[in-house]
Amino acid sequence: MWHNRITLMLAVLAGLLLLLSGPGTRAELWPFRVGFGMLAGALVVGLAAAGAAIVGLVLPLQRARSGRLLIAALILGTVSAAVPLDYVRRVKTLPYINDITTDTDRLPQFSSPKTYESHFAEFQRRRYPNVRPLELPLPAKQAFARAAEGARGHGWEITALDESVGRIEAVVTTRWFGFRDDVVIRITPAGAGSRVDMRSKSRVGRSDVGANAYRIEEFLAGMKR
Repeated sequence: MWHNRITLMLAVLAGLLLLLSGPGTRAELWPFRVGFGMLAGALVVGLAAAGAAIVGLVLPLQRARSGRLLIAALILGTVSAAVPLDYVRRVKTLPYINDITTDTDRLPQFSSPKTYESHFAEFQRRRYPNVRPLELPLPAKQAFARAAEGARGHGWEITALDESVGRIEAVVTTRWFGFRDDVVIRITPAGAGSRVDMRSKSRVGRSDVGANAYRIEEFLAGMKR
């Protein structure tokens, strides 16, 4: 029975580490590095729980006594490990950058200028070719209003609205860890219509695991509707 108890305890611990890693960081109960450590712990402990559950299920006596418990531990351990494992996969496969923009030649600028590292542009072009400016058949004033409405609809904290220069700035709080990312949207006239450019930059970490590119693509796709 001790094997089954330890297996279940490991699975529950992995689940708790996973569930508390993000919300605890978001609530500022601990630094984000502690939250990342908890995520890593969920991966290691979850794999251990899943492995122990598989061993128990292979043994006929253990399976007969506590088959359901071991299956539950296997599922919980696997799920708890799968989430951080996917995060690790994205860190390893996506570019190690945290600043994405639709215009790498003429950057949309924040009111308080932020450094842009030149090598980001080439990495972005290779991995995120769909991050491009949006051309709209709307006058710049209407495009500006639509962009502002979209930012509000996403629940972003708007910090600047300057229609005279076509600039909208906002702060986006990520759902899990509560990181605060900066966004700037630039609207300029383009013939009879307008062009929308966007930049999204993380304040924390060197890799954004694709979050900024996804944010830009999602937002601009929403503006087309």
